Amino acid sequence: MKKFGLLVAGGVAAIILLSTIGPMIGLLVGIAVLYFIFKQFLKAESTGGKILLGIIVFFVLMASIHNAPAIIGVLAAYVLYLVYKNWNSSKRTVVKEDSDPFVNFEKQWNELNKH
Repeated sequence: MKKFGLLVAGGVAAIILLSTIGPMIGLLVGIAVLYFIFKQFLKAESTGGKILLGIIVFFVLMASIHNAPAIIGVLAAYVLYLVYKNWNSSKRTVVKEDSDPFVNFEKQWNELNKH
């Protein structure tokens, strides 16, 4: 049952991830453009140049905001990673056997009484 739940969650996350590839690429390009414009803004010495770069940053930022579904795509990628990580994991408990003969006797006695 756990595998079925992981399969459903992974399938939904994969579909969401595939549907948001475009906005994710657009957001990545927008962030890269903003980074380079910001570097040029810091290098600019004239006030007019800084104002022009500020206006360009505003327009690129507004264009990047339209790629907000990319955040959902990033969350879907994280869910897909968690599903992949938990697919083959199983909780295994390590039972430490005591070498005390009385403890072993009690354990064996309880097993005999169960049957």
